[in-house]
Amino acid sequence: MNGVTANSVMSPKLVGRYALFEEIACGGMAAVHVGRLVGPVGFSRTVAIKRLHPQYAKDPEFVTMFLDEARLAARVRHPNVVPTLDVVAEQGEIFLVMEYVQGESFAKLLRLAKSGGTRAPRAIVCAVLASVLHGLHAAHEATSERGEPLGIVHRDVSPQNILVGVDGIARVLDFGIAKAAGRAQITREGQIRGKMAYIAPEQFRNSPADRKADIYAAAVVLWEALTGERLFLGDCESATVAKVLTGEVAPPSSIVPETPPELDAVVMRGLDRDRIVRFDTAREMARALETCGPLATATQLGEWVEATAGTELAHRARIISEVEQIEAHRAVEHSVLPWRFLPSSDEPTAVDLGTLAGDPREGLATRNLQSDWRWRVTLVVVMGLLAGTAGFWLALAAKQEHRTAEERSLAASPVYAAEGKPPPPERATPAALASASPPAPSGLGTPTQAPTPSAEPTSQPKLAPIPRIAPKPPEKTNCEPPYTIDEVGHRHYKLECL
Repeated sequence: MNGVTANSVMSPKLVGRYALFEEIACGGMAAVHVGRLVGPVGFSRTVAIKRLHPQYAKDPEFVTMFLDEARLAARVRHPNVVPTLDVVAEQGEIFLVMEYVQGESFAKLLRLAKSGGTRAPRAIVCAVLASVLHGLHAAHEATSERGEPLGIVHRDVSPQNILVGVDGIARVLDFGIAKAAGRAQITREGQIRGKMAYIAPEQFRNSPADRKADIYAAAVVLWEALTGERLFLGDCESATVAKVLTGEVAPPSSIVPETPPELDAVVMRGLDRDRIVRFDTAREMARALETCGPLATATQLGEWVEATAGTELAHRARIISEVEQIEAHRAVEHSVLPWRFLPSSDEPTAVDLGTLAGDPREGLATRNLQSDWRWRVTLVVVMGLLAGTAGFWLALAAKQEHRTAEERSLAASPVYAAEGKPPPPERATPAALASASPPAPSGLGTPTQAPTPSAEPTSQPKLAPIPRIAPKPPEKTNCEPPYTIDEVGHRHYKLECL
């Protein structure tokens, strides 16, 4: 199978219309798997499926909040936001289906760069954060189908939720998850958990989070990416919260002297504890960031991602390639869909597709395609027979009507009377049989005889023939010569001599 081994890729299982494969990342709330959308007629697509940990999926309040927020997040459409494609809730689990992007999280890229003894270049950092801010602005401005503002706030902007692709585009992840997680934990424990170092100060004072909370979190990420250090990091959560509320915030240039003053100003304004001083919108901060110097191009950003995380990206690309080879192999062998689903029921079940390296027929839930089409073929045949029968009777009726009209036309022709031929007998019609009125007089004034009613009820009434006299041709007189010549010399033939 083109080099695909039995242990290289995990055996998939079906979750709704998706095949769940290898785990490629894991976090505090969920694990990310490679998945395939298995559509009709062999259509498939690689996706990323985030599988929430069981403690979240078993919390009814969290599930309700999560599904509501996920539906709102699906309204965000922007190149700098990873789109939410679907949400699947089955067997006590929740799966968030997203577009698959070949890339790495900004947190891991910064960590790999630091382990190599370097920092991310300033042009790279500014390009990433400017893209993130544009994506956040699109979410903040999202509206419903009726055009009403949705008030979407990410609430968990952090390096872990920023994905930088090899295509040179930075995208924001996980809209809607943070609010659900925070709501469930506050209800259960009376406290806020999460990435404390990126939470805006007003949130610790029980103020509602708005777009300026996301702007503050983006400014924290910008400060850490420029300096290669953590801004608020305590020995415990309470120490981290104390630093966020009262700790001193130094400009990035205090650690990296080559940082330009205008960039310092953008970072410090975004980090201001007074939310009124911060930028009004994420787009405003992005524009200010873009004026601080040249940003890295998409090509430069993509090359930096490949150079920094080349090993991880190659491993992931190999997994994707093996998954696609397996699917192509099954599609060719069966000449149908790579995977067929069991009929839907009230309680859907995730189906284990079996060992991929063994017999391709093992573990497959296939349908009999002939039975799927049998009723359709039968319906087409029945409809064709009905249409043919109706067409036959319509054609026969039209032919009979045409024949009757032709006979009537011949009966009225003077040729029959001139040659002494009797007119063809008229066919009895329901209208003729129902009419009891005498026939109308002929054109020459001679009345016709009414047909005598037959004593036998089964005999057909016979109609008397109508006498016809052929018109007398005009006498040809003065036809020597049969023409006249006018004064111009033109010859005109006499009509009576023709």
